Amino acid sequence: MTGVPLAEELLLLAYDDETGKATLPRISLDLGMAAAVLIELALAGRIAYTDGALTAVDPTPTGEPVTDAVLAKIVADTPHSPSSWVQRLRHGLRDRILGDLCEQGVVRDVDETELGFIHVHRYPVVDPTVEEETRQRLAVVLTGAAPDERTAALATLVAVLRMESALGVTGEDADAARRRLEEIASGAGFSGEVNLEDSVIRPSVALVVAALGRAVEHALGPRRPHESG
Repeated sequence: MTGVPLAEELLLLAYDDETGKATLPRISLDLGMAAAVLIELALAGRIAYTDGALTAVDPTPTGEPVTDAVLAKIVADTPHSPSSWVQRLRHGLRDRILGDLCEQGVVRDVDETELGFIHVHRYPVVDPTVEEETRQRLAVVLTGAAPDERTAALATLVAVLRMESALGVTGEDADAARRRLEEIASGAGFSGEVNLEDSVIRPSVALVVAALGRAVEHALGPRRPHESG
């Protein structure tokens, strides 16, 4: 695996740089983290969709601790559907990824106390370079440029999680961004009709995306026609 993990990129987009607070509902973000790691493994050729389930096809570690921990869990467990894995993996992933980002010096953990005993953690950005590179890649593809596979996967996750506002666009611009993100997802084969005769990567990613979409809709309700973020 090369580059910054998709889950880290998605998490940085989902947190406000200054306040260090999440801008998405907790359930959406946790589901998104699980889906991002599964998609990472699919893109790396470590898991594939066969006979109704996601299974490990290559146990070789990727070199990324959180991703490899999930891979080890999939290797050791019985096969489960994409929907089942998204739900099974969502607990605790976000905290692990935030911990890794803190260790890398990308964000810092601000531990505050409310009402004298409730601990609240914020994660303001320390090193903005990772997120800036992520935003630049997305900005380029939003103008119509063809994305590479990883950027298409990230754009797909942003679309499914209704994160247009995290890209700094509002109103009609957000509507246009959402349409472009969905166009990218469809063009990459990461959404819409799944052709199981394709390479193992695209059906695996598309089915994880579909599972994430159903889970988000169940948690938040269907996207309203006028909703743009």
